[in-house]
Amino acid sequence: MTIDILTLFPEMFEGPFSHSIMKRAQSKGLLTVRLHNIRDWSTSKHKNVDDYPYGGGAGMVMMIEPVVACIEELKSKTVYDDIIYLSPDGELLNQPVANRLSGSQNLLLLCGHYKGIDERIRTHFITREISVGEFVLSGGELAAMVLTDTIVRLMPGVLNDETSALSDSYQDNLLSPPVYTRPYDFRGLQVPDILLSGNDKEIARWKYEQSVERTKQRRPGLNPDV
Repeated sequence: MTIDILTLFPEMFEGPFSHSIMKRAQSKGLLTVRLHNIRDWSTSKHKNVDDYPYGGGAGMVMMIEPVVACIEELKSKTVYDDIIYLSPDGELLNQPVANRLSGSQNLLLLCGHYKGIDERIRTHFITREISVGEFVLSGGELAAMVLTDTIVRLMPGVLNDETSALSDSYQDNLLSPPVYTRPYDFRGLQVPDILLSGNDKEIARWKYEQSVERTKQRRPGLNPDV
């Protein structure tokens, strides 16, 4: 998979994309991330990419010209499954959305800033808008990191144990059951005996029951069947 990210602050991605699962995916050749500084497509002397909004109001707006110039140049070289704008009023990111996007070959992510981007970009050049939550961030960079990580960990070959992602919370509309590891007894707090029984069938049943109960308590609207 190739993910092109349009941003005003490409340096923000260096740390998160250089460690753990993201680093592993790139080292294995399963993922290519290309960062593009939108200012490189600005034709102004001072590389400005924002201006005052028509009609007045607080804040600045990202200009259409440099953003579209960047998108069109990249599109001339790559066919994208989606051109995604990270926006607080977009479609809420959830596990089914991540599952679908993980099958993509090429994605382009646009990180907004200031009060947002010129609406004409959204209307005519963006194919999908995604929000990572019902709140406002200072820019789309953190949202792009979250989206990328969510997608990449689902790609075959990225995780050492490919079945791990299948048991994550929100797969099958259930939260994950509680997990334990050594030591068995910590200050009198013990691991449930069923997990040490060696009875795979009963362990699976226990985990399912725990998932159902946790979903009822913490996300009652997630799965209407529980």
